[in-house]
Amino acid sequence: MDFLISSAFAQTAGAPQASPWSPLVMMLVFVAVFFFFVIRPQMKRAKDHRNMVSAIAKGDEVVTNGGILGRVDEVGDAFLAIEIADKVVIRVQKNAVAAVLPKGTLKSA
Repeated sequence: MDFLISSAFAQTAGAPQASPWSPLVMMLVFVAVFFFFVIRPQMKRAKDHRNMVSAIAKGDEVVTNGGILGRVDEVGDAFLAIEIADKVVIRVQKNAVAAVLPKGTLKSA
């Protein structure tokens, strides 16, 4: 437990000195743990979402972040036209798409 709390010693000539490298080593360990458990998984999810959004095509069934289900009617550079009912089309940003659903999901809903 000496690596977390430094021990109190009387001042003598032979008292052990704490290593000046131990705080640096602990900081590096914390940075590595933070990177592998927080930053790296978030980067992977962002990459998967970018790939999903770039692969959306006309006829795909999607759900938006707001929970709106529909079929993609038109694909633009930044926006999608989604048909949510007969002759009802809305335009949303591509990044607002939460998931691409399997074909036939709207018929069963």
